[in-house]
Amino acid sequence: MKKFSWILALVMLFTGVFGAQAQERKRWSPQAKGAVIGGLGGAAAGAIIHKRNRAVGGAVGGVAGAGVGYAIGKRTDNRRKEAARVAAIERAAANRAANDRAERSALARRVDAAERKAAVAQVKQQQQYPVMANGFAATTPMMLTASNGPVAAGYLPNEAYGNRNSAYSTSEVRRKSW
Repeated sequence: MKKFSWILALVMLFTGVFGAQAQERKRWSPQAKGAVIGGLGGAAAGAIIHKRNRAVGGAVGGVAGAGVGYAIGKRTDNRRKEAARVAAIERAAANRAANDRAERSALARRVDAAERKAAVAQVKQQQQYPVMANGFAATTPMMLTASNGPVAAGYLPNEAYGNRNSAYSTSEVRRKSW
């Protein structure tokens, strides 16, 4: 019984020393924690199980317990790292989705503004060139003169050149794309 009390006192001494050092220094890794706890538990179990020579039983149990504890700590650490990696991937995906939503809403605002501007320009153009009964504007020249460039007889001016959604300024006919 004397040897058991010495082993118990030794276990408590190591626990106190390692516990005080853990508080003063940085935190222990899960592997170290598992190895210490497994080693202490294995030493105690080995001393209790091996009745003839408790020191040998404690040493063998301590080594075996430390190995098992280290393996358990390593597994725990790997799970935490994997969870952190998955969380980082999910955060990155959420950030990308938020950026995409913001870009789409900004694009939609720009498109809306452009459509409003085009509608205002079309209303101004309709007010500038009133349409007569024959479908042509009253002030629109039917033929371009040589002072405006090459003579282009019979063509109506296209004030909205390049805008695919607008018709010729004075008719319902849309510009052909050839």
